[in-house]
Amino acid sequence: MTTGDRDEDASEAGRPDKSDAASRTEDAPPPSKLLTEFGPLLLFFITNYVKGILWATGVFMVAMVIAAFIAKRRDGKIPPMMLFTLAVVLVFGGLTIYLADETFIKLKVTVLNALFGTILLVGLLTRRLFLKMLMGSALPLTDRGWHLLTIRYAIFFVATAGLNELVWRNVSTDTWVTFKVFGLMGLMLVFTLFQLPLLGKHSSEPEPEPEPDAA
Repeated sequence: MTTGDRDEDASEAGRPDKSDAASRTEDAPPPSKLLTEFGPLLLFFITNYVKGILWATGVFMVAMVIAAFIAKRRDGKIPPMMLFTLAVVLVFGGLTIYLADETFIKLKVTVLNALFGTILLVGLLTRRLFLKMLMGSALPLTDRGWHLLTIRYAIFFVATAGLNELVWRNVSTDTWVTFKVFGLMGLMLVFTLFQLPLLGKHSSEPEPEPEPDAA
C-alpha cells in the first residue's frame, strides 16, 4: 500500500459516515424530545401556581409555538400530532385569554383527546390505520398489531376525554392543573407500558438467526 493510499484511508476513517449523520439527524436526542413534549406542560404548571391560570395559558401557548419551532429545526418538519395539538391549543387558549374564562383551556383537553380517539376510530372504519401512518417508521408491527393498537389508543383517548370532563367540573382549578400535567401524563405512561406485550407479540421484525455452534 502506498503512502497516498494510507493517507486516503486515514482521511476516510476520520470522515463521519453520511448514513450515521443522517441517522443522528432523524433520531433526535432524548433531551430535545423531552424538552418539546414536556417542557410546555411544566411551564404551564409552574406559571399557574405563580401567576394564575390566565398567565399559565399564555405561557403555555408561547411554549407550544417554541416547541414546534424546535421540532421543525430538529427534524425538518413539525410532527402532524404536534401541529394538530398546537392548533387546538392556540384556539382554546386564545378564547381563554380573550374572554378571561378558564373553562376553554379546561375543555381543550376534552376536545383534543376526543378528536384523537374519533379520528382513530374513523380510520378503522375506513380501513386506514392512522397510527401506523404516524408511527410506522418507529414501530415495526404487523397490520394486525396496528389494528389492535389503534383500537386501544382510541379507547384510551375517548376515556381520558371523559375523565377530564369529570375532573374539571368537580375540583378546583389548581387541582385540575395538577391532574392535567401529572395525572394524564402518568396515565399515558402506564398505558404505554401495558402495550409492550402487544408490541412484542405482533412485531414484524425478523427474528435473528441462531449462531452456528462452534465446531
